[in-house]
Amino acid sequence: MRTRLLALSILGVTVALAGCHHAKRPDGSRVEKGGVANMQPFETFIATHPTPEQFKAMYPGVQLMMPGMISTMEIRYDNTRFFPSLDKDGHIIGGDFH
Repeated sequence: MRTRLLALSILGVTVALAGCHHAKRPDGSRVEKGGVANMQPFETFIATHPTPEQFKAMYPGVQLMMPGMISTMEIRYDNTRFFPSLDKDGHIIGGDFH
């Protein structure tokens, strides 16, 4: 009985500490778990015409909705779903949240 209680306690502490981890972007800035809160750095990043892979690395908390992907019709006000405009090479040149 005590062994189970100890094991469950250790598991609980491990899970709690795992939630405290804060990821870093390649540029060293902190990744927010939600959507984009500060639009100026986001717009500056989009102006560099990133690839979808670069976007996902820089903003892992934002769902990138590529052309042809199926999505729900829900309205999100937290900037967590980005619909990009792409150039002929597949680089993101703009887009919007909805």
